[in-house]
Amino acid sequence: MNNRASTLIDTLELSPHPEGGYFKEMYRSATDVLSPCNGTTRNAVTDIYFLLISGQISRLHRVLHDEIWHFYEGDPLELIEIQPDLAEIKKIVLHGNSNMPKYKHCVRGGNWQAASTRGEYSLVGCTVAPGFDFADFSFMAEDDALQAILLRKFPELKAFL
Repeated sequence: MNNRASTLIDTLELSPHPEGGYFKEMYRSATDVLSPCNGTTRNAVTDIYFLLISGQISRLHRVLHDEIWHFYEGDPLELIEIQPDLAEIKKIVLHGNSNMPKYKHCVRGGNWQAASTRGEYSLVGCTVAPGFDFADFSFMAEDDALQAILLRKFPELKAFL
């Protein structure tokens, strides 16, 4: 493992995340709001650090609410976003390099998403509003029919399941 990535895991007190990589929740608002997506109460906003190292992926998953990814440091992060009906795939690279850096991207609630680092490590943050709750989270690997459609349309994404 890259020395800087190891230092980040220790310093930021990151733990393994179920989708892959490492994370730590940094903020969960005390204010509650009613989710317009499911009619339940959620914290207004949540925010985490998320680290992927070489060889790790963030498996294909979706969150009910909008999620903003923020690039902090390391190598570029490739973010994959797929519409719920699997009609369109977007690949976004978050990075701080060059004259045209791309520091953030919003994945719309309900869209499928996955990510990987393009180098040794990528440190990003993820902000969800209304706030993240595992009840609003699902893996594509839990839906055999959807996986079959995905693999017919985008076989190169098999590793993200």
